[in-house]
Amino acid sequence: MEFPDLGKHCSEETCRQLDFLPLRCDACKQDFCKDHFACAAHNCPLAFKKDVQVPVCPLCNSPVPVRRGELADAVVGAHMDGGCKSRPRRDEKVFRHRCSRGGCRRKEVLPVACGQCHGSFCIQHRHPLDHGCSRGGRPLSTAG
Repeated sequence: MEFPDLGKHCSEETCRQLDFLPLRCDACKQDFCKDHFACAAHNCPLAFKKDVQVPVCPLCNSPVPVRRGELADAVVGAHMDGGCKSRPRRDEKVFRHRCSRGGCRRKEVLPVACGQCHGSFCIQHRHPLDHGCSRGGRPLSTAG
């Protein structure tokens, strides 16, 4: 009773607990205790303003519209399975970069270029000593 103006009562009618660290709802701007802070806990009439989500597809970086009540992850997953523009077609080859070392038939998704001869190699033959680098001079390192 020493500080009668310290703290606020919870705005939830069934609670009205005195809270010394009240939390303010972003939507309705009322003060609540920790149990009724969430919009769902106090049936916030302005929760629709706060719950606006526009997820972005990680493949094509385009916004994916989500209707009220749908899960954003499910909608983005359906977009990636069906209508995503950057999704590789079935006939498009993913492993395009063939190893330049003679006799090796491996292919890689990303090019692994040698710093000396600038050839494209697989992971196993990426080091100059492993592919018998045709460029003269000392190798960059002796690891391998």
